[in-house]
Amino acid sequence: MKSSSCKVVTGRINYRRATFAVPLLICAGFSASGAADPVFETDVLPIVSRYCVDCHNADITRGDLNIERFETTDMALDSIAVWQRIGKRIQNGEMPPKKSDQPTQEERDLFLKWIESLKVDSADCDRLANEESMSWFPGYVMSRRLNRLEYENTLRDLLFIEIDVADQFPADGAGGEGFDNNGSSLFLSAIQIEKYLDVADQAIETALPPGITESPLIAATPGIGRSPRNAAETALSEFLARAWRRPAEQEEVARLADMFSDAYRRGDSYVESIKLAYKAALVSPHFLFLAEPEPAEPGTYALGGHPLAARLSYFLWGSMPDAELTALAGEGRLQEDDVLRAQVFRMLADPKAGALGEMFATQWLGITQLGETTRPDAERFPEFDDTLADLMRAEAALVFNRVFREDRSLIELIDADYTYANDRLAAIYGLDGIEGSDMRVVDLTDASRGGVLGMAAVLTATSHPLRTSPVLRGKWVLEQLLGDNVPPPPPDAGTLPEDDHQADGLTLRERMEAHRENPDCASCHARMDPIGFGLESFDPIGRWRTEQAGQPIDATGELPSGESFD
Repeated sequence: MKSSSCKVVTGRINYRRATFAVPLLICAGFSASGAADPVFETDVLPIVSRYCVDCHNADITRGDLNIERFETTDMALDSIAVWQRIGKRIQNGEMPPKKSDQPTQEERDLFLKWIESLKVDSADCDRLANEESMSWFPGYVMSRRLNRLEYENTLRDLLFIEIDVADQFPADGAGGEGFDNNGSSLFLSAIQIEKYLDVADQAIETALPPGITESPLIAATPGIGRSPRNAAETALSEFLARAWRRPAEQEEVARLADMFSDAYRRGDSYVESIKLAYKAALVSPHFLFLAEPEPAEPGTYALGGHPLAARLSYFLWGSMPDAELTALAGEGRLQEDDVLRAQVFRMLADPKAGALGEMFATQWLGITQLGETTRPDAERFPEFDDTLADLMRAEAALVFNRVFREDRSLIELIDADYTYANDRLAAIYGLDGIEGSDMRVVDLTDASRGGVLGMAAVLTATSHPLRTSPVLRGKWVLEQLLGDNVPPPPPDAGTLPEDDHQADGLTLRERMEAHRENPDCASCHARMDPIGFGLESFDPIGRWRTEQAGQPIDATGELPSGESFD
């Protein structure tokens, strides 16, 4: 952490929904000379008091921000992350709102220079870097239940069967973070426990049907020199190592072998007796939950081979590690950089890596509920049905997977000259010569398509049933692509008509301009609406259009920074 200067940011890191207050030490090569640096009390505070405090004080906290509480440099240094966000809004011309008093360019420059100059001396930087409070250890990773798709995929790979059981479980919540592998929202209810018992029975009976005498799932059977109990323990050891994603302890094997013995003594066959123990393994927390051992003490440490293998496989495959990954984990080689890198590329090349697009990409893009909670009006848009919704989601997943599997540029996610389509999706996009129901790569010559902003799934998910929504589309770009946070509207924000076929003669843009007269709404809408209107040439199911209600589409916009586009 040797540097001429650094800044200390006291912020909060949200790590798998386990939130810890931690100071962030960010050392950078800022100018060591502080002679010309602005001073908060004399240079910055007057600017803040004149242009910001009226809307951001203890009584009026627009944007959940109270700037009035900052009175000294030390108080400002405790919340540098807040000031960095403020600086970004001012630099982009988003604040103060256009109808408010505006600082001069000199005042803007002075304010931004102050933010860039925040620093402590190098001695403080070194001292803070060595303090225990500055440890980058984010806290214990909470155990989490497999979500329902991970559970179904794991049964498939563990038992070598195709079984559709995800729909038998309640939908997994996203816990406000947008992803259904969020540990704090993956609860376990009594109803789910009953379902796990039922599904474990279905799965084992499918993999080992009545009358079967041998199977790859049963690694050992009784014979000369091998008792039924010994054979069962051998079979269980191998099965548990796969099912629980780690080698099982001898005591764990013995506990399940006792269940085998009880069934065998009452007259059940060897296979039927071991099936009972297998079912117990499938309702064990060791199978249903992803858990990592607690470290001996706080600090950075190398993750063990088997937990690392599980992290890899459930991210890239949405399922359990395979034999090669498990073997490398057991040998302690998975932590080697070249081995780890080779495994990532091997796993991406596997068909199971389709889960990365199907599970991660669709949730990132916010299109998982397309066709369910998000659905265009059936009379206005009869083309839309469940099949088309599935195709729209598939397009997004396939493009995402191609970028990662082929190590292509991430820019293709927002600007590509190809997409995936079949005959039905091609009809939505106005593409000729596409026949058949199979999704395939399609070259694009129209620059309005290509990338997530031209995908029907995104455009439909950010529309209302009867009309487009520049607000939803602009908000989507800010949050999903730019990582910004848009606060919810105030309670008195009002609503817009649900249908854009209105008799008042006003266009949607004109209605939005009237809506923005409310100063509480103006600041957010100034950021969202121009982006959303830039997508108005796409109708509520993603088709290209040049007019709406007999009027030409106006897809122009002006960003808060003053830049305009068409």
